[in-house]
Amino acid sequence: MSATLTRVFSAVVIALRAVRRNKLRAGLTILGITIGVAAVVTVTALASGARANVNAQISNLGSNSLIVFARSARASGVRSTAGARLSELDGQALARESTSIRLVAPFLRSSAQVIHEGQNASPTLVGTRLNYFEIRSWKVAQGEPWSPASENLSEKVVVIGAQTARDLFGSLDPVGRMVRIGRQMYRVLGVLEEKGASPFGQSQDEIVLMPITTMRSHVMATRPGEVHAILLSSTSAETSERARQQAEAILRQRHRIGENDEDDFAVRSQAEFQAMQDAIFAALSALLVSIAAVSLVVGGIGVMNIMLVSVTERTREIGIRMAIGAREIDILLQFLLEALVLATLGGVVGSALGYGVIFGFSRAFGWPMRLEPAALAVALGVSTAIGIVFGFFPARRAARMDPVNALGRE
Repeated sequence: MSATLTRVFSAVVIALRAVRRNKLRAGLTILGITIGVAAVVTVTALASGARANVNAQISNLGSNSLIVFARSARASGVRSTAGARLSELDGQALARESTSIRLVAPFLRSSAQVIHEGQNASPTLVGTRLNYFEIRSWKVAQGEPWSPASENLSEKVVVIGAQTARDLFGSLDPVGRMVRIGRQMYRVLGVLEEKGASPFGQSQDEIVLMPITTMRSHVMATRPGEVHAILLSSTSAETSERARQQAEAILRQRHRIGENDEDDFAVRSQAEFQAMQDAIFAALSALLVSIAAVSLVVGGIGVMNIMLVSVTERTREIGIRMAIGAREIDILLQFLLEALVLATLGGVVGSALGYGVIFGFSRAFGWPMRLEPAALAVALGVSTAIGIVFGFFPARRAARMDPVNALGRE
């Protein structure tokens, strides 16, 4: 055991000396691996950070939330949009008949220009019920939401998003002030806490919420009770799938949809959004890492070529070592470890460079980048494997030299 360790240690020392003797050559050799490892580490960190950011945004959609929206359906082979609608009665039926749905909030959605004393903004306009705040886990940072009486009386009151408040009022306190939407004046009751962008890239802070009855009476005319979508909250994360199934069954029955006909609605859950985003990021990450891995392969080929040149230049040295008793395994180990040292140095420098890029981009652009220890370990492991794989052929060539011919070479 000690003899083996001594042999390995001696081979490492010789390999390090060879690298130190040819600093420029060694630097150029590891350059390809350095670039490849840095690219892999950076891309992986960017994808990991972006995934975590999107996951947080999906969580902001609400606790255990599901959304029901209308869509065109095919009945008896014909696609039609005539029956593609939802109503508040559908929402009431879901709340009443489902055992896994805790809260229901139907809503209407539009866009409008909101004006306050010469300042204007064009936020998303949402008319809904009070349950919307709880389902979306949306807190009112200033002021308060409207009351149930406001819904019943169609009062002209609104709760605005943080960005909308800045656009219209600047540093002023918006609570109690008036804004104009269309020809009507509305009193601001509160300002929502800041949420940032949604998973679909839209700002959740450029929004105005009002009672759905107010929106139907003063902003947009609809069929009686019609809504654009219904937001649901299951009783727990574990019952989300059962809530989705119950919602589909209840709505199919209410809409009189035949067994072989398509639904005129769709129910989507947080889990589905999560799965879709994960699939997109997994495919994108695999593509980017594959592209970056090309640099590693090119770097490996560079290691192999340099090692072949090194073997040719040191043929006489190899012959002398064999003549004084070095075995084939000793020569193989010497050159294999030399290639391994070069590749490992490239991996370490590449990891440091990648970390620097991650830190710089995060500070300069505010990009969500997170370096996973597993990704760093894989990058270093791959660079080491490249040293072994691409260094084996030159090492094997050196180990199989004929000592007599090697000594005769100049």
